Amino acid sequence: MIIVNDTKEAAEIIKNSRRLLVMGCSGNGKSTLSNQLSERLGLPHISCDRDIFWLPGWKLRPRPEIVERMTAFAAEDRWIIDGNSPGTLPLRLPRTEAVIWLRFPRWMSLTSVVKRWLRYRGKVRPDMAEGCPEKIDAKFLSYIWNFEKAESPEIVQHIEAARRDLPVIILTSYQDTNRLLSDLDSAIDGELKR
Repeated sequence: MIIVNDTKEAAEIIKNSRRLLVMGCSGNGKSTLSNQLSERLGLPHISCDRDIFWLPGWKLRPRPEIVERMTAFAAEDRWIIDGNSPGTLPLRLPRTEAVIWLRFPRWMSLTSVVKRWLRYRGKVRPDMAEGCPEKIDAKFLSYIWNFEKAESPEIVQHIEAARRDLPVIILTSYQDTNRLLSDLDSAIDGELKR
């Protein structure tokens, strides 16, 4: 794993990638960033929540179907897949050309999730499966609070097991995300002017 913290360097990596994995705690803007990257790069955006895991009524797809869907998406030549799911990382990481890992402070994640709930309460947000209206409960809030301690070590293990040369772009705030998008716009504009 090659850690990339510089957004200009990250923009160059992203600009030349055909397959990107966007990960991070709930509320960090994985889907929003993936949509913005999809628009800029012309890569299809696959949302784990919308396209792989959930059926109407917040019913989780059967595990064999999740694996089948993830395997099929990962086999495609071009994509941006947003979502964590450590159990499916071995299906995605070998084909990923770069990982973008949103590692925001947990208070930021919690604030964003509450704002999202207030905005979409009783409605299905754009990157969620049909029939899954926005919800919030103690279990979900606990997952967010404990994400870095509980989930990140397993994510790191999977990344390290996948490839030593895999660039992992770490963003720790919305400012980092905005700076990355700005640097990516400049890198794309520079490419077009050549």
